Amino acid sequence: MRFIVNILFFLIFSINFIYSQDNQPPVISSEGNETYCPLTQQNITTSFSIVDPDDTTLDALYIQISTGYISGEDQLILTGTHPNISTSWSTLEGKLEITGPAGNPANISDIIVAVNDVVFFSSNPTPSSKTFSFTIGDANYLPSTDHYYVYVESLNITWTNARDQAIYKKCIIGNNCIIHSNSVIGSDGFGFAPDRSGTFQKIPQIGNVIIKDNVEIGASTTIDRATLGSTVINKGVKLDNLVQIAHNVVIGENTVMAAQCGIAGSTKIGKNCQIGGQVGMVGHITIGDNVKIQGKACIYKSVKDNLIIKGSPGFEERDFNRSYVHFKNLDRYVKDIENLKKKNDSSN
Repeated sequence: MRFIVNILFFLIFSINFIYSQDNQPPVISSEGNETYCPLTQQNITTSFSIVDPDDTTLDALYIQISTGYISGEDQLILTGTHPNISTSWSTLEGKLEITGPAGNPANISDIIVAVNDVVFFSSNPTPSSKTFSFTIGDANYLPSTDHYYVYVESLNITWTNARDQAIYKKCIIGNNCIIHSNSVIGSDGFGFAPDRSGTFQKIPQIGNVIIKDNVEIGASTTIDRATLGSTVINKGVKLDNLVQIAHNVVIGENTVMAAQCGIAGSTKIGKNCQIGGQVGMVGHITIGDNVKIQGKACIYKSVKDNLIIKGSPGFEERDFNRSYVHFKNLDRYVKDIENLKKKNDSSN
């Protein structure tokens, strides 16, 4: 029997996508393609590393027997002494969870050492081939489909209901919230990255959406779950109909937003903001507190606290109004310049 270490595609793709995340995702590298000696404990990798540019800890790492798993026969076991690591084995999923003590985050350096001491054991003297996969989020990877799945324990559940529960079960909705018809909370963020051939491949969106207390969401509004981490709608936020909130956006307390606004990924909006209809914002910018943005404005850069923004491209209202005097007279200015040019030419 052979077993193979499988590196998850979303971690590989994150190398190309790293510029688009405020919190840069970790990247896993591993090697392993070994022949198993029956009824022994054998390490699952020959080489393993995690590189994270801006974090030193992980909430959890999951190692799963993603193909060939036989419940009751196969197991992943952490050997050696690891005082800063806790593990939990799921017999149902064939998955080993690695965290810090009592389920707290663990140092990446401790996780790497632990993974190198994880062994596979099968009580079957003639086991089938196995494939192992690593994930940062609690999702199950199936190599035959190249998709990720969340385990839902429900006897006789339909495929459609299982899919919906897997997608949305980690989203959190607070108290006294109103969500109107046809709104979607926790759909996939718009995340793709080109492979070496230039073909766009989907980046799994394994985060969630957190909606805090006293939020109202209008009809047919969509709030995408985060790539990693959370898309957050804070207390008292009011969203009108047909609003699009992309992955990893954070909206501050008591901010209101009129219909048909579109907020691109990882943008942060402050507290007590008032945003008019059909406003569009690019990704990875920060809108300060108490900002007012008039309808149809296009926000392409960060905005400081307490400003009023107008226009497309958007800038401060007073400056816009002064400039508008010139916008509407632009045709006359052009004619005046042409007449001056003709006079100058004739005098020469």
